[in-house]
Amino acid sequence: MALIAPSILSADFSRLGEAVRLAEDAGADLIHVDIMDGHFVPNLTLGPRLVAAIRKETRLPIDVHLMVEDPRAFVPLFREAGADWISLHVEATVHLHKDLSLIRSLGAKAGAALNPATPIDTLEEVWSELDFILIMSVNPGWGGQSFIPSCRAKISRLRGRIRALDRPILIEVDGGLKLDNVEDILRAGMDVVVAGSAVYDAPDPAGAVRALKEIARKTP
Repeated sequence: MALIAPSILSADFSRLGEAVRLAEDAGADLIHVDIMDGHFVPNLTLGPRLVAAIRKETRLPIDVHLMVEDPRAFVPLFREAGADWISLHVEATVHLHKDLSLIRSLGAKAGAALNPATPIDTLEEVWSELDFILIMSVNPGWGGQSFIPSCRAKISRLRGRIRALDRPILIEVDGGLKLDNVEDILRAGMDVVVAGSAVYDAPDPAGAVRALKEIARKTP
């Protein structure tokens, strides 16, 4: 069954601990944390201390998405802070193999993130270093955007490629996932649902997590 990863970018930062505990109590599988440096993407979020604070609030794996320049410099800091999954953008590094190997050497799951216009072929030489692939289905930097329709076909192509390789690589999708489109994206091949505004902007965030879990349970 697909994993549900609420994204705390959309949560109320003044009540962050409560938002994390709510997601865990509702049955979430991961806590997704977007890290932005104001350079690779226009927005700016917090750093390792945020992850360390979240680590104190939950037993769930923490999934850190690095939207930063020179991601290699940040990997050890976030791993030490408590990140269990770490993804970095292929567009932000010239040494993708080395950086993914570093993540795995520190004991975390390693992921490569692809912007909507970045082709799957950029991963051709690093399949063996990947635990998961993060497909951005919006242009990164801001929450609350709409899913880019062409990304569905990209997810489906990636699922076919992973199946042909016969490797246990998960497909994570982030951007514009809602209760009314998540089933379709699951059928395309998504394994990990990152949901920000769909959870934390909902009248009942815990109910939204449970609804996503139920859709994932029912979708083959």
